[in-house]
Amino acid sequence: MKLHVLTDFLETLAPAAYQESYDNAGLLVGDPDTEVQGVLVSLDCTEAVVAEALRLGCNVVVAHHPIVFRGLRKLTGKTYVERTVMQAICGGVALFAIHTNLDHVWGGVNFKIAEKLGLEAVSILSPKKQILSKLTAFVPLPDTERVLAALHGAGAGHIGQYSHCSFRSEGTGTFRPSAAARPHIGQAGVQEQVQENRIEVIFPTHLQAAVLAALRAAHPYEEVAYYLHLLENENQQVGAGAIGTLPRPLTPEEFLAFLKKSMHLNLIRYTETSRQAISRVAVCGGAGSFLLPEALRQQADAFVTADFKYHEFFDAEGRLMVCDIGHYESEVYTKDLLAAAIREKFTNFATILSEINTNPVQYFA
Repeated sequence: MKLHVLTDFLETLAPAAYQESYDNAGLLVGDPDTEVQGVLVSLDCTEAVVAEALRLGCNVVVAHHPIVFRGLRKLTGKTYVERTVMQAICGGVALFAIHTNLDHVWGGVNFKIAEKLGLEAVSILSPKKQILSKLTAFVPLPDTERVLAALHGAGAGHIGQYSHCSFRSEGTGTFRPSAAARPHIGQAGVQEQVQENRIEVIFPTHLQAAVLAALRAAHPYEEVAYYLHLLENENQQVGAGAIGTLPRPLTPEEFLAFLKKSMHLNLIRYTETSRQAISRVAVCGGAGSFLLPEALRQQADAFVTADFKYHEFFDAEGRLMVCDIGHYESEVYTKDLLAAAIREKFTNFATILSEINTNPVQYFA
């Protein structure tokens, strides 16, 4: 199987359009037409991970964090980033990263943390705006169902947990074909009136090219009348962090013990809280202090994340318990998430979890 088949699948799992502007997700090293021999899944990509891939006969490394985060101007082996890239190129190992885009999708990194904690009724903590568009088109009545089916097949009409969503209203369309036109309905030079449906569907903006291609392919008219609007609506399926509810309330002390056991932690940096019970829990893999105001707004009792700075802990003001569990520790189970998705989709090559502990932070007790 070609590498691009795997990367196309990963792109559907977490579209690159959902990554942050500073990020560098996607295929970083490798030829898309390479035959996949085996996939090694890791949180990070380091020299040790590439060496592990070569030892196991894997020619693809799928990692959460991109090894090339900022632009590389030289490949001299001076830094670990340069050495890792050089080692991958020389060994014929492709490197793929699926980073903040996987953080932001439903069922992604934060949902894995929620699963580890057994949270129920989980939702996106901070949904993204301005990533949805609305298509309005005008279709003859007999062709409406065919055109809508094509649009739904291209990814339009999905709203939350509902698919095949659309709106239609009937009206009269008017036009006069020119002498050079080849009208589906009517004659050149004659004013026509046709009963049409005005149809409206919402779609993720990054699918615009595919949605318009489907519209043109299914629509009977030579010239398709349509227009697009970028929406301010929040996309409840895409965004930062997640929030859910524990099966039963725990005291702060019980919750800390439960968190340590569930996530296999060495330690937890946390704040005191005025809450007597922990029930509603917000989570964010990696650096999540930017989500503290939203966790407070949604009345979370605890916020599990990483990379809080000293002064940022003060911002909780006892209104919830901030639990900083470490960047690596908060995201390490992303490996299981990715490996399970790849194994379910592909059975014609081995998908192996890396056994390398790439955490650069060590603890002395």
